[in-house]
Amino acid sequence: MAERRSVAADVVGSNPTSRPKFPSTAPILSPRSTPGSRPTSQHNFTPAFPIVDTGPRPAWLTDFRPRRWLANGHLQTIFGNFFPRENHLPPPQQEIVEVAPATTEIGASNLICLCHWQPDAAAALTVIIVHGLEGSANSQYVIGNANKLWAAGCNVVRMNMRNCSGIKYWAGERSADPAAVDPDTICPTLYHSGLSADVRAVAQHFVRTRGLSRIAILGYSMGGNMVLKLAGELRDDPMAEIRACVAVSPAMDLSASVDALHRPFNRCYERRFLRALERHFLHKVSLYPERYSAARVYNLNSIRDFDDHITAHYAGFRDAEDYYTRSSASQFVAMRANPNVSLIETPHGGHCAFLADADPAASDDGYWAEQTALRFLQSLPELWA
Repeated sequence: MAERRSVAADVVGSNPTSRPKFPSTAPILSPRSTPGSRPTSQHNFTPAFPIVDTGPRPAWLTDFRPRRWLANGHLQTIFGNFFPRENHLPPPQQEIVEVAPATTEIGASNLICLCHWQPDAAAALTVIIVHGLEGSANSQYVIGNANKLWAAGCNVVRMNMRNCSGIKYWAGERSADPAAVDPDTICPTLYHSGLSADVRAVAQHFVRTRGLSRIAILGYSMGGNMVLKLAGELRDDPMAEIRACVAVSPAMDLSASVDALHRPFNRCYERRFLRALERHFLHKVSLYPERYSAARVYNLNSIRDFDDHITAHYAGFRDAEDYYTRSSASQFVAMRANPNVSLIETPHGGHCAFLADADPAASDDGYWAEQTALRFLQSLPELWA
């Protein structure tokens, strides 16, 4: 992963053998050549930081071979994020979780979790899945992972970040479910990449309400950074129930990531994110005009502009660079020195997308990162005891 992390596709993970000093942060899966990424190592499997060759690879790690017509990182990114996954999950139980209490100035911040509980939920491993920027609990990679984990006997909590639900209320969309809630109406604050405390709050909520004892957390992109930031924080403030973390394509160095997104070949992705963020923010303005100003979206030309004028301003950071520095998981030197943290870097792949050829005979649907994350978790006997 190197110290400067761009928007490469990665999977980070570890197991909490060193708890309470540090949780198990699984493998980091990352392609060497994807939109916004650049080579950082010549090794296919490298643990910890700095990147070094470790000899034999673990049994749960297989080679990633891209589909013949999808070797290009941009094609992997586009098709990998939008190909629909088969979905055999039971109907979810929606639960609203308070992640920040009300103050004298602002109401409580809540988010929406979609939960799938095994019959004996307290005895099963629970995996909390955290999506990326402007994604949701219904993002295709979330659905793909959730189905595999559910079939393996796990409880699955599909966590929406603050303001997110998969229904674009800010674009005029409405849910067919009468019980659906516009997440902006239950959360007056904005979401951002530094809110690792929200992930912890969700875990604590379900430990308290469901009696859970074993939790793993899986994050993608922005969610991957939040998961790894939490892992770093758990060194000094442990939570015994969190046993393992996995991050796929984590934006661990936010400053480098937004700079990579601003490169000419990646501007199509940046423009798409920026337009969505602007429209979402204007919806927030319509709900909380006393708190937010629509004037702040004028003349924004990059994600860095948005973070400078909106995210940093309303979240209490000095500016965008201060936000990036304080919110990036790469700040945790202890994590980079932890032998339980591993980096997996592949020669090919896309951001949050590792499309391989499917092998139905082996129950392999071709979504390599999802399969690898599951095998990693299955390799840790303490998660399944």
